[in-house]
Amino acid sequence: MSETTITFLGATDTVTGSRFLISSNDCNILIDCGLFQGLKSIRKKNWEPFPIVASTIDAVVLTHAHLDHCGYLPALVRQGFSGEIASTFYTRELTAVILQDSARLQMEDAKYAAKKGFSKHKSPLALYTLDDAEKALNQIKVHPFRQRIQLTAEAFVTFYPSGHILGASFVVVEMGEIKFLFTGDLGRNNHPLLSNPDAPPDLDFDVVVTESTYGDRKHDAPPETFENELNAAIKRGGSILIPAFAVDRTEVILMALRELILAKKIPRIPIYVDSPMALTALNYYRNAIKEDSLEIRDGVTERWKNQDPFDPGQLNQAFTTDESKAINFLEGSAIIISASGMATGGRVVHHLANMLPDPKNTVLLVGFQAAGSRGRSLEEGQREIKIHGELVPVNAHISKVESFSVHADSDELLTWLKQVRKPKYVFVVHGESAGQATVRQRLSDELAWNAIVPVGGHEYKI
Repeated sequence: MSETTITFLGATDTVTGSRFLISSNDCNILIDCGLFQGLKSIRKKNWEPFPIVASTIDAVVLTHAHLDHCGYLPALVRQGFSGEIASTFYTRELTAVILQDSARLQMEDAKYAAKKGFSKHKSPLALYTLDDAEKALNQIKVHPFRQRIQLTAEAFVTFYPSGHILGASFVVVEMGEIKFLFTGDLGRNNHPLLSNPDAPPDLDFDVVVTESTYGDRKHDAPPETFENELNAAIKRGGSILIPAFAVDRTEVILMALRELILAKKIPRIPIYVDSPMALTALNYYRNAIKEDSLEIRDGVTERWKNQDPFDPGQLNQAFTTDESKAINFLEGSAIIISASGMATGGRVVHHLANMLPDPKNTVLLVGFQAAGSRGRSLEEGQREIKIHGELVPVNAHISKVESFSVHADSDELLTWLKQVRKPKYVFVVHGESAGQATVRQRLSDELAWNAIVPVGGHEYKI
């Protein structure tokens, strides 16, 4: 029997950069291929040569379309990877949106840095280009949920709905006789649009690799927090900026705003979605609802048969740069939803520079904020943050609203994992140190599992 190993190339001491390599004989399968985000020391890893020769990877399995899971694909292809990128249908569609946007932003940021001179490099370069992104997208092959797919002579994969975002999966990978379960990013049972995550299949797993993003937290914030924060900002005569992930978070927020406005719990004020990527993703969600996709929760399609669930009544869509800039000159209160969700880049950064100095305004953080991101700096109460080389005072009101998270919290994660037969090994990844440590301890204490927080770059024999 050949020796099988798993090597953790990312997401070991951070939430981002998910990259897990399974190897056996001459077969190499990479699970996810994400960008590192957050602290500068972590982001610099994106520029390091990939730890193994890219051309020796036989296939990539993509759990979902968020940047920290798919965002390095163009760079991998640029380095010589030419194999299949396996995904579900909506993961492919949304990955196209995200990679094209990522490449465009990197090219624009490099150009802007060169123009303003705040980069240490004489000629700042993008990590990859739009051409690189297109080459990567051409290698994606779509597969259905719950169907065992052969990747190589000895490797198989099966995708199962995880309820995180549209297209998201947890995956079972078989390498010879060894069975792996990767949770990817596990969703929750209360998503307003998506079906609950599938239960794990009834198999004997040798290895489970689980996320731990909210491993030391519970989503117990009262649902009224969002409503109260909106009303308080409007009463002050200010506007509300919501940095939101373009895929799924924007959809959920728009639905919540629609419900609040229809129930007359908040005033009907203009709402702006300022993210071409988010606006494109909205259409994929609309299509999935219209087609009554198996990923859509029962009853959703019938309920919204002749309505747009994402239009609260005064929805304004900012596609162009000029439309985005015009938002800075609004009179009266408005709600602005813009990417990126951790304020690491994108149009939301310009809105922060414009809105943070004014104490009438509110910034609502509605998702996980990685260490080193501008979002985390705001969450931790820093009184000024750097934007485009300049320090901007933080006078606006900052609030965190946990109720929109599409990650399972500590209890939800453990409840789901309890359905898995005891594996030989469980590796806890995709979390900050406290989250990883808590999940590892709970798996050990409550399930008597052999739980390990892996060392980055280390190869483990199975």
